Amino acid sequence: MHWPQSALVLRTPRLELRPDDDAGLAELVDVAYRGVHPPDRMPFLQPWTDADPRYLGRGALQYFWGERARFAPSSWALHFLVRVDGAVVGVQTLRADEFGVCREVASGSWLGLAAQGRGIGTEMRAAVLRYAFDLLGARHARSEAFSDNAASLRVSEKLGYVPDGFEIHSPRGEPARNLRLRLTPATFRRPDWPLEVEGHTAELAGLLGAG
Repeated sequence: MHWPQSALVLRTPRLELRPDDDAGLAELVDVAYRGVHPPDRMPFLQPWTDADPRYLGRGALQYFWGERARFAPSSWALHFLVRVDGAVVGVQTLRADEFGVCREVASGSWLGLAAQGRGIGTEMRAAVLRYAFDLLGARHARSEAFSDNAASLRVSEKLGYVPDGFEIHSPRGEPARNLRLRLTPATFRRPDWPLEVEGHTAELAGLLGAG
């Protein structure tokens, strides 16, 4: 298969996660237009939701298409579209650089406002962490969030992340403290539900540097 990640599926009790496809990305753009965060806050290092609404959708598509074009064993990102009852509600990213050597992944995500506050953020991050630790053999997982992003920090706390320093950024021209977090298989607070995985082949493992 020329693009083996396209067959990958992660399933939890409520969610289905698949790497991005164009039809799903169109749904994701619609979710973004309906709102991702309150307008007075900015949870992203790159403030993409501040883009001119006329171009936000196009810019989002170009970003994901560019990520596909750069995909390589030395540097990759799996952008899982998250679906509830068949409808896209957000995206959960798992990425790594030189995974075959470093065995470290990083995650990032967002949900539409309508899907927030229902535990979906915890469930979808737990899914990719189980995939990374149990099937890819990751030894570390990183995450980060601004200090005022209580929802993201709660997810990290539930799953067992520990503080790993901070950085100062300015997504809207004002200083903002970005907290770094780290997790290992030993400290991961695993959910009590099984993760169902389809399409994780030797070919895909090799592409991700985990072969």
